[in-house]
Amino acid sequence: MDKTDHNPVLVISGLDKFRGKTQVLHGVDLSLRAGERLALLGHNGAGKSTLIKSVLGLIQAEGGSIRICGAQPGSAAARADTAFLPEAVSFHPALTGREQLTTFARLIGEKADIPGLLKRVGLGEAMDRRIGAYSKGMRQRLGLAQVLLGRPKLALLDEPTSGLDPISRQDLYAIIDELAGNGTAVLIASHALTEVEARTDRIAILRKGVKVADDTLADLSAKAGLPVKLRVKAQASEADRIAQQTGGRRINGASVEILCAPQDKMAELRRIAALGDVVVDIDMVPPRLEDLYRHYSQEELN
Repeated sequence: MDKTDHNPVLVISGLDKFRGKTQVLHGVDLSLRAGERLALLGHNGAGKSTLIKSVLGLIQAEGGSIRICGAQPGSAAARADTAFLPEAVSFHPALTGREQLTTFARLIGEKADIPGLLKRVGLGEAMDRRIGAYSKGMRQRLGLAQVLLGRPKLALLDEPTSGLDPISRQDLYAIIDELAGNGTAVLIASHALTEVEARTDRIAILRKGVKVADDTLADLSAKAGLPVKLRVKAQASEADRIAQQTGGRRINGASVEILCAPQDKMAELRRIAALGDVVVDIDMVPPRLEDLYRHYSQEELN
C-alpha cells in the first residue's frame, strides 16, 4: 500500500460504550490513515483497552460506528486486515518459536520466511527453544513477529514495549517505523511517553472515556500554550543578579530558569543576550509530551 494513500484505514465515529450503567466511552471520533503512527494515551481506566477491544470486534458498542478499510469489526475482512499485539501475550509453552509462528502462518494461509521473521525480531538464536523457557520480553518479540507475519493494514499495539530492555525497545520502534513505511496504520497504546514522543505522527488522549486531544505534538503544544523554559548558565556569583533582572529562579547553583510564552521566546533570548559576558550558555526546553499529557488529561471537561 502506498503510504501517501489518503483513505482512512480506521474510522471511529461517535463511539459510545457502557459497562452496566456506567458510560466508559463518550462519542469518541478517531481516524487513522495508511502509514500513520498514532499514540493513544490515557490513565488507567480512561477507555484505551475498551476502544481497542471495540476495534477488534471483541465487544459491541452501544452507539457510533467503526470501519476498518470499510469493513465492520469482527468481520472476516476486518480480521484479515488487522493485527493485534496485547500487553501480555500468551502462546503454547510446549511449542518452539518457529513452530508457533509456522502454525499462525498456516492458519492465515501466509507463505513467509519464518526464520527470517524471527531473526528480524531478535529471536534467531531462540527460534527452536520451547516458548515455556522464553522470558516475557522474548514472548513480546514473538508477538511482534506474529504482527509482521500477516502484513496487516492496521496494527494495534497495546503497551508493545512491556518487558523489553532499552535496546529491544529501540529495535521494536525501528520495526514499527518499518511497518508504517510499508503502509500499515499503527495505533500504539502506551504509558511510555518519552518513547512515543519522537516515534509517532499524532497523539490522541482519552480522559474518562472522552477524547480530549488529537493532533500532532507541535499543534497540541501550540494549542496548550504551555511555557517554554529557558535555562541560563551564569558566570560565577552572577546567577542571583540574572534571576533578579529576568524574573527567573535560580537552580543548580549557577543556573537560572526563565519561563516565557512560546511567542515571546525570541524577545526573551535577545534580552538575555544583552546581559553580555555574565551569560555563559542558554538552553531552550520546549514543552514535552509529559507536560502536554498532564495538561490535557487533567483539565476539566466542558
